[in-house]
Amino acid sequence: MDIYTEPRNVDVNTLQNLGPLRAMAGVWQGSRGHDVKPKAEGAKQQAYVERIELQPIDPQTNGPQLLYGLRYHTHVTKPDQRKTYHEQVGYWLWEPATGAVIHTLTIPRGLVLMAAGTASPDARQFTLVATDVDPHFGIRSAPFLAQAFKTVEFRITVTLNDDGTWSYEEDTVLRIQGQTELFHHTDRNVLSKVAEPTPNPLAA
Repeated sequence: MDIYTEPRNVDVNTLQNLGPLRAMAGVWQGSRGHDVKPKAEGAKQQAYVERIELQPIDPQTNGPQLLYGLRYHTHVTKPDQRKTYHEQVGYWLWEPATGAVIHTLTIPRGLVLMAAGTASPDARQFTLVATDVDPHFGIRSAPFLAQAFKTVEFRITVTLNDDGTWSYEEDTVLRIQGQTELFHHTDRNVLSKVAEPTPNPLAA
């Protein structure tokens, strides 16, 4: 197998080659976020407001493998507050040859993960999963989180809605120090577009 030769005639227009991710490109806002998180007294529910920017990147190659993707930044606040409640960065990637969808996630509290699933190019819903034991699509936590709030599974389902919005439901499964049962830290929101995406550099 040739693992070095890059594909020929790569289409540099990422927006035209994102498969199911095409509908997510752009700048979005959601004001109906719902979070269920762990506290000492038990599960706590929290509303949140979210802004997420997903911009196309140039095509990426690993030898013959070809990936198209979106670079993203998510910023979350509580309603009527300016202080950051949650922030994360990463990529959404699409591999046309296999139908693979990959989501990378980094948060500034010492956690990174990579989740994956498969979807058809015109899929309106898809689910991606990462676990702490998967050697490829896994989860890594800094020492304190690994001891006190270890993430053992992450699952996200994205739905592309007919009205032009898109929504997600996340389940971050935690093993919390001192508790026997796993805790399901869940998040969900509906995003509405507020700005179109900027073409990736090569396409521009």
